[in-house]
Amino acid sequence: MYLRESRRRNKDGTVVSYLQLAHNERHPRTGSPVARVIHNFGRADLVDREALRRLVASISRFLEPEQAVAAAAAAEVEVLDSRRMGGAWVLDRLWERLEIGAAVRRVAAGRRLDGEAAERVIFALAAQRALEPASKLAATRWVAERVFIEGCPGFSDDAAYRAMDFLLGALEDIAAEIFYSVAHLLNLDVDIVFVDTTSTYWEMEVAAELAETAARDEDDQDSLPEEEGARLFGHSKDYRDDLPQVVIAMAVTRDGIPVRCWTFPGDTPDQKIIRKVRDDLGGWNLRRLVWVADRGFASAANRAYLARGGGHYIHAEKLRDTNREAAAALARQGRYRTVAGNLRVKEVWVPARDAGARAERFVVCHNPEQAQRDQLVRSRLVSHLEGLIGGSDAWAQRKRDELAGSLKDKPGLRRFPRGLLRIDKAAIKREGGLDGKWLLRTNDETLTPDDLAAAYKQLVAVERGWKDMKGALKLRPVYHYREDRIRAHVQLCWLALLLIRVAETAAGDTWRNLRHELDRMHLVTLATADGQVAQRSAATPGQQAILHALDLPEPPKFLDFTIETQASR
Repeated sequence: MYLRESRRRNKDGTVVSYLQLAHNERHPRTGSPVARVIHNFGRADLVDREALRRLVASISRFLEPEQAVAAAAAAEVEVLDSRRMGGAWVLDRLWERLEIGAAVRRVAAGRRLDGEAAERVIFALAAQRALEPASKLAATRWVAERVFIEGCPGFSDDAAYRAMDFLLGALEDIAAEIFYSVAHLLNLDVDIVFVDTTSTYWEMEVAAELAETAARDEDDQDSLPEEEGARLFGHSKDYRDDLPQVVIAMAVTRDGIPVRCWTFPGDTPDQKIIRKVRDDLGGWNLRRLVWVADRGFASAANRAYLARGGGHYIHAEKLRDTNREAAAALARQGRYRTVAGNLRVKEVWVPARDAGARAERFVVCHNPEQAQRDQLVRSRLVSHLEGLIGGSDAWAQRKRDELAGSLKDKPGLRRFPRGLLRIDKAAIKREGGLDGKWLLRTNDETLTPDDLAAAYKQLVAVERGWKDMKGALKLRPVYHYREDRIRAHVQLCWLALLLIRVAETAAGDTWRNLRHELDRMHLVTLATADGQVAQRSAATPGQQAILHALDLPEPPKFLDFTIETQASR
């Protein structure tokens, strides 16, 4: 069926056009197609064009969007809007697959807020950290103008802050539900949990107001720290002790998936943080946990705390200025054996100091390639140092003191000079004995030395998490100063990192590459005389490969179709 224009010649010789609705039929005898007129609209110059447009709109209501767009293809098309779609779409599908959205909505049930709307805003803020990190105020324009997020056409600044306040207030319940759903759906190995801390600072020289921290009890050494985002001065892992900061802790599975994040005042020591983390995760009734932590946590008090109730730990020990047991383990003779790759391990048992106490189990790990690098770096440092102190015997005492003082701020150089600015050859020999080594202490007798070495090497996943938080997710600069908003900001970064890690693990590629390819998918809004349609761009081969790796379907080709009606004109 089609609309055709037929022409007739009048007696005066003029040609008149007529519009007709026709349908092709085959002639019963010849089999040739013959047009059969169903309806005659009359002369083309006198036909009611508005009536025709209403007829087209009426017919379009019964068509699929693809069919309606194809039918109007010959009409004039105007591009009204174009937004990035691919990255947000993939993150949204992972958000629902991991049941994060469902967890937020369940916890929101019964509270005095719209759970659906709050969940969409929280997702939008987390997606912004992963795709185009900026301030929360910038997020309102980003969602309204630059990106398509299903079910979230936009929100106000106040709505963003209300959603952050809800996330923080319900964090314990939301985090627990997310942990169980993520661990179950991804089949994660949660027997071994890696814990590490970092800090982030503010470009200001003033800490939090005293009123915000007045209730903290600094005299109680056994008390556990509360989660708090107070900006205080403390030991900075970013080497900015001159600026106020907060301390952030993260627990990561051996698969590299971050399962929980905490925020503490900027002067909270690592020793207290690990106890708080242990108690929080211990409340999730996990079958068995082995804590893997860096040497910053390796105190006797921490080990005793983690061993409560049959708990297990794997800690790194300091190689320099270490304790008696660790020094004895390093000095113990024995044969190394090669495990995965070029890593060599040696198991050592050191008798306990107290009679009747259990012996301490250590594993000495040695990487020959790392040993060569350590030796090369040290030789360069010594050569540089020899150039600095050459001829210093003829210097004035004040000049020698100034050089000696400057070397104290350089850890790589200050180990080797002694006395009258001489190279300490004994120190160089001692350092050579530590090349490529690290030392692990554990109370778990079921893990083999191979397991212990491999588990500790996975701490690189935690370090990479901090790198991504401060790099791709732009944890800093922090645009908040209130304690609660700081903590909510950190939790949004954690949710974004969780989605990124799941995507990277499944796709086998970095988020930077995935985001670059997915951002090429746009949602374009087109307008014709008969209505509007929102159509996505065709998926590229790269996008199809990503969706296949993540086991996700392609987004619908059409996401909205609005027919122009007479009333709207």
